[in-house]
Amino acid sequence: MQIEELRSFYDKIASERRAWIAKNSYYHEDIQAFASFNVLPEDSVLEIGCGPGDLVAALPCRNKTGMDLSENMLKLAREKYPSCEFMQADAGDLPAGRTYDKVILSDTIGLLPDVQAAFESLQRVTSPTSRVLITYYNYLWEPFLKMAEQWGLKMPQPVQNWLPLDDIENLLTLAGFEVIRKGHRLLFPFKIPYVSTFFNRILARLPFINRLALVQWVIAKPMTHKIDASETTVSVMIPCRNELENIEPAILRTPMMGKDTELIFVDGSSTDGTVEKINEMIRKYPEKKIRLVHQGAARGKNDATRKGFDAANGDVLMILDADLTVPPEDLPKFFRALTEGRGEFINGTRLVYPMEKEAMRFLNLLGNKFFGMAFSYLLDQRFTDTLCGTKVLWRKSYEKIKAGRAYFGEFDPFGDFDLLFGAAKQNLKIIELPIRYRERTYGVTKIRRFFHGWLLLKMCAVAMRKIKFV
Repeated sequence: MQIEELRSFYDKIASERRAWIAKNSYYHEDIQAFASFNVLPEDSVLEIGCGPGDLVAALPCRNKTGMDLSENMLKLAREKYPSCEFMQADAGDLPAGRTYDKVILSDTIGLLPDVQAAFESLQRVTSPTSRVLITYYNYLWEPFLKMAEQWGLKMPQPVQNWLPLDDIENLLTLAGFEVIRKGHRLLFPFKIPYVSTFFNRILARLPFINRLALVQWVIAKPMTHKIDASETTVSVMIPCRNELENIEPAILRTPMMGKDTELIFVDGSSTDGTVEKINEMIRKYPEKKIRLVHQGAARGKNDATRKGFDAANGDVLMILDADLTVPPEDLPKFFRALTEGRGEFINGTRLVYPMEKEAMRFLNLLGNKFFGMAFSYLLDQRFTDTLCGTKVLWRKSYEKIKAGRAYFGEFDPFGDFDLLFGAAKQNLKIIELPIRYRERTYGVTKIRRFFHGWLLLKMCAVAMRKIKFV
């Protein structure tokens, strides 16, 4: 269908559109819930193909713009939602000059005459940190949707594009976007108490069954270009408690990266002389930027990570465990992966290369593999290792994670999951980087296998409730 035909079609049905939305309110409420989950209060949002504006107006953010081809649809939107901005434009020829944090296309791509051109046009309204949210119906439902139209249960529409998830992802790639997450939702599009909840909050989230759901969704970002690494500053945060003999090796073995690299030791009330050693190193190596942060009465790596990051000055934030089981010499790999745009959150994995004999006990290895698979399912991104201590991200990404921390609450003593869950909630592109895991040469491990294993199971429950089954 050509652009003028599309405009004419939607101009004609504009007066009926809200009645059809009300008739299928359960479906539209689910789309609204999905979009709202992925929008922050400070976001600027553009909905392309907004129709009468109900979805964009309901989002929990201040800066809301709707765009549609039909002037009659926009007239309805402006009358009901004067606080929102609405403009007329063709999805394949979007106006340049203004970018948005989130761009939403809900049930829009089916009638576009050239989906690739429309996706390419999105480059005009997105920045490197923007996210594109797309929802579209699962082609397996085509016979049922046509039947619903014939029975007067769904608004009649012209023949639409046949676009499985793989095709949508391919078209996004051709247009210069990369997919962060994708999935399905809404297995039972009718509101029946308890029944709808069981089908849509539980069954629709299960592997294999979820592929039968009505709605398929994609979250994508513009392909990132390289950042000038020579102008980028780095903060390496090293949480430590009773790591006396590892302090100087950590300083000597950590390479300089970017324009400037600082080392921040966060001490958790050490009793073996660690603090004195750090102060000695500050005097011994004045040419290196070494800082000491006292954790105080608080305990745990999570608290240490937060205090270290809050004290950091760098554009890039890194975590290096003081036991040096992850070689400091590997940190430049993480730095390159981030500045070359391979990902926005670089997570180390110890489970690719062979590790030294005593580096990880067998039960710990099995547990890490299990939780890697569990989190891959729960967060819709690939993980092989969730507890590798080395994690690297941009400061601006951490600030977003920090701002949204209240959504999950205080649940994580380690800090790894606070960051991973937050990164997933912010739809950051998470990439794993393999490292060679070494045996500890000084001190004792702080891991208590069964106690911490139980905590990890509880964290899976948090992810299930707060991310997957929403």
